[in-house]
Amino acid sequence: QVHLVESGGGLVQAGGSLRLSCAASGFTFASHHVGWYRQGPGKEREFVAALEPSGHIHTSYSDEVRGPFTISRDNAKNMVPLQMNSLKPEDTAIYSCGADPQRLWGAYEYWGQGAQDTVSA
Repeated sequence: QVHLVESGGGLVQAGGSLRLSCAASGFTFASHHVGWYRQGPGKEREFVAALEPSGHIHTSYSDEVRGPFTISRDNAKNMVPLQMNSLKPEDTAIYSCGADPQRLWGAYEYWGQGAQDTVSA
């Protein structure tokens, strides 16, 4: 059975950092694209970053996300960390990880339940 479980969410003050993790199981993690999306209150879902199985990184074109956020993958542990620095209140969102054997972004085959991150002013 496939599972993607996000952890590391929480409350942080503006300017602080959070490190999210996505733990995967039930599929061949190393051969899947993995990525992070977020959805803020009243906003559409937004692409954050994704990784190909090769490790090649694709990030959002938004400068607000591209710089402070870093995605990585640990194929030995089936984990996808997302390091978020210099957080702003507008980064408040539910962050979800996904995986897909073919898609680098969009309608992933597998999704986690999401982790709430709240950035206070």
